[in-house]
Amino acid sequence: MPNQIMDWSKQVPREVIPGFVGRFLHSDTMTFALWQIAVGSLLPEHSHPHEQVVHLYEGEFEMTVDGRTMRMKSGDVFAIPGNARHHGRAITDCRIMDAFCPVREDYRDGAGSTILGDATKSG
Repeated sequence: MPNQIMDWSKQVPREVIPGFVGRFLHSDTMTFALWQIAVGSLLPEHSHPHEQVVHLYEGEFEMTVDGRTMRMKSGDVFAIPGNARHHGRAITDCRIMDAFCPVREDYRDGAGSTILGDATKSG
């Protein structure tokens, strides 16, 4: 991705978890995910070592991070520290951009997210 313009519309969308359809771009050190999320869709509780910045472009999304619940609305941005347990739900249809550092290899290789596997773990 360095030194080039990437086109989101040319990235193949993938439904990573039910109701979460994403397109993914990667730089040398970061992953960017552009999500279309259907109303009522649930993000299972999980954690990952990546720092994550969530930018809610459209809609309303309820996010719980380390036990603190907040309701995000269009234009809100929230940073989630690495290894923080988090989960959420789409209150309306949503459009969200996530930025992860370092790169999410599970999104790069096309295998999908590790969220569903991690959601069954505790701690």
